[in-house]
Amino acid sequence: MKIIKTIIYLIFIYPVLSTSCFAYLGPGIAMGILGGTFAIVIVILSFVFGLIWFPLRNLLKNKDNKKKIKKKINIR
Repeated sequence: MKIIKTIIYLIFIYPVLSTSCFAYLGPGIAMGILGGTFAIVIVILSFVFGLIWFPLRNLLKNKDNKKKIKKKINIR
């Protein structure tokens, strides 16, 4: 029962009673956050690009190889 009261206090009452913290975030922190965000976006885009491009490239390469094999067979 005591655990339930503690959980209720932490979820509902504590956020209402907490005070605001006014902190200064300088330009160095802001640029770090922007750089980190930019890096995460680049990683996600490169992952999607790799996930799409490499299988597509292999598929096209196999298709070209099949055409070359058919041409060699027709020539002989």
